[in-house]
Amino acid sequence: MVQSSSVPALKGIHSLRYLSIIISTYKQSTPNCPPLALILQWLWALCLLYGTKGVMRGTLLFKQGILFYKPETVQVLLSDKDLIEKSSEYKLMVPWLGTGLITSGGAKWRKHRKLLTPNFHFSLLEKSISVFQQQSEILVSKLELRVEESWIDALPLLRACTLDALCESAMGISINAQNYENVEYGKAIQEVESSIMLRLLQPWLYPDIIFNLTSRGKTFKTNLQIIHGLNEKVLKEKKIEMIARADWKSKSEIETEGSCFNKKKPFLEFLLEYHLKNPLFTETDVRDEVDTFMSAGHDTTAVTMNWVLYCLGVYQDIQKKVYEEIEEAFEREENNISCEALTRMKYLECVIKETMRLYPTVPFILRENKKPFKVLGYTVYPGTICAIFIFALHRDPESFPNPEIFDPDRFLPENNKKRHPYSYVPFSAGFRNCIGQKFAMMEMKIILSSILRNFRVISLDNRDKVIICPSLVIQTAKPLRLKFVSR
Repeated sequence: MVQSSSVPALKGIHSLRYLSIIISTYKQSTPNCPPLALILQWLWALCLLYGTKGVMRGTLLFKQGILFYKPETVQVLLSDKDLIEKSSEYKLMVPWLGTGLITSGGAKWRKHRKLLTPNFHFSLLEKSISVFQQQSEILVSKLELRVEESWIDALPLLRACTLDALCESAMGISINAQNYENVEYGKAIQEVESSIMLRLLQPWLYPDIIFNLTSRGKTFKTNLQIIHGLNEKVLKEKKIEMIARADWKSKSEIETEGSCFNKKKPFLEFLLEYHLKNPLFTETDVRDEVDTFMSAGHDTTAVTMNWVLYCLGVYQDIQKKVYEEIEEAFEREENNISCEALTRMKYLECVIKETMRLYPTVPFILRENKKPFKVLGYTVYPGTICAIFIFALHRDPESFPNPEIFDPDRFLPENNKKRHPYSYVPFSAGFRNCIGQKFAMMEMKIILSSILRNFRVISLDNRDKVIICPSLVIQTAKPLRLKFVSR
């Protein structure tokens, strides 16, 4: 039995009441406003009504839990090296992602994090620029075919682009998703994410033996076969290519860990070489990190770019300013974009950051403490679900005045200095921050700049008409309707 935390609790929000709220949201939901959208609004309303301190205790996912949604309280959780364990709910993701960086903990996570971090150093990401540019040009050609349409859902096109970019740059393999190969992969990921979220809200489906008997459980298994099938294909093709190469070394001749980094090998190639050199780093370890990076690495970036295009389509004056900056950045370039041009796109970066403030790709982060710790003088006892509510944190009016206004200037250097360092955590923060955030920002800048140089984007839906629906990544109840007009 987990000892109750001393953090003040919401009166009346116990397990049975929580269950009745979940059931009520399902009854009140409609196709235009699904249950997860109502739950998000309910939690946010609780924060606004009762949560001036930034922590709130109640029942979360049918367990004793605490919501963290102010910078001072979020910092306590994210800055402690002993509070890195994900909650047990992440076990529902293990059939999909294995025990890679997202789902693992303890010594394994620390070892893998230390091993993989150098692969994401900015200087080693430069080699990806040409790949991102090439894939963005293919995306532009696909969008050119859609300009006559009254509106399109750009997300499938963005997903295919980021999947191709990821596979070619990090895995060293071309899969041609933008040419309509492997199109089922993106759909399978969406279905898997949806199944996991619904399972989280239905505890009677937690046991695998029950879930696997349901129709959703059977669909989940089919989708995993699609995802893992492509990931396994990528892994096998790279192994065959490496073995066939003339410069391939036997296990005893493989370079040291440091020289692997210096030679700027693709992420997957490094993993395979390290596996051959270190038997304790098993083929399963390689596969788990590939599953994690392939699945999570492309979808989050695509979803964020879709939101950026939507926001620019709503705020035409901001889009005009971004376009002018991009054109100026490209004035000194010929055909190929450079790191220098990317660094000149400062306002575009502000727009991306402001978009991730209002629409954080991952709206929640769940931890579970193995030791007691203090927050605001209260004791949080072991076994408590600690949920960082990023969606509410990014709307804290003390950190972001008039939080619902879309204002990229919030992220100008002079304004950044004024804010608490944990007021904005779209990539998490502290010891378990996102290892690929520089990779993602570089990729988004290149792809978005290519799109905006060729098209003006118009959003057909006002922000108050868009229903936000949290999944493992933030979604909408209906597709964001975007119109692309050739420049």
